[in-house]
Amino acid sequence: MGNNSKEVQVKLMKGLLDLIVLQLLNTKPVHGYQIITRIRKSFGVYFGPSTIYPLLNTLEKKGYVKSEWDMSNERPRKVYTLTTEGKGLLNFTEDSLNFICRKIGTPGIPKGVLAEDNNLKPVLHPFLRKIERAKPRI
Repeated sequence: MGNNSKEVQVKLMKGLLDLIVLQLLNTKPVHGYQIITRIRKSFGVYFGPSTIYPLLNTLEKKGYVKSEWDMSNERPRKVYTLTTEGKGLLNFTEDSLNFICRKIGTPGIPKGVLAEDNNLKPVLHPFLRKIERAKPRI
């Protein structure tokens, strides 16, 4: 079941990547590499620059995030911040995910918890177990 669990977790992560990125930006402005490393550290799943930067560009084009160049360090970095529209999308997405959780009989996820490194895995475990049990066996 370990391999199947990892596969399910990666699929869920792909589907929730917008939500996770928005939550990370909700806590403080960050650059793309920080997002990549926090996701890897928190979830054990690697999404590289070819995934994260196009997602950030899409979110920016839609008005959910804005970016500015931070020139204060030796190496300039593009720093992303959540906009008011992004906060609205984040709230809607969290509410939608909690609705789905209630429908499948799993406790919802408290707002903002995906952005807190220490609470990520314990909160998602009941959700992952429920999905793993519902997955058809081949």
